[in-house]
Amino acid sequence: MSETKKAPNKAVVIGTIGKDAHMIGGWVLTQAFRDAGYQVAFLGAVVPQEEFINAAIEINADAILCSSLYGMGIIDCEGMREKCVEAGIGDILLYAGGQVAAPLDLVNKWPEIERRFADMGFNRVFQNTVTAEATVEILNKDLGLS
Repeated sequence: MSETKKAPNKAVVIGTIGKDAHMIGGWVLTQAFRDAGYQVAFLGAVVPQEEFINAAIEINADAILCSSLYGMGIIDCEGMREKCVEAGIGDILLYAGGQVAAPLDLVNKWPEIERRFADMGFNRVFQNTVTAEATVEILNKDLGLS
């Protein structure tokens, strides 16, 4: 496994979006990002879009990471980029991950899901098989840290 670079002066907001009460994935991501040197605002579960955006403004976040495991993430994330633009943080990196869409046949549907998230203004969407360490590495790359 590769050594994850430290990210001084970088911040992220992590939480489970919408009505989803699953938060273990968000907690795992929180630990990985803190270990990598990020300031993390972990919002927990059942988080509305506005709370993600307010937290991002408060800590001057570089990215918002929305977790969703109950299959409705694609719905819960709709309009988030527009709300970020309205709040003055339109260029923030937006990531979503987990079981973000039903049906459970994500392998065959994944290109369509990626396209839909891209159309909604998300920079990346991850399947629930991605590791926390890989997510840190990808964000580091997107921020020009590696």
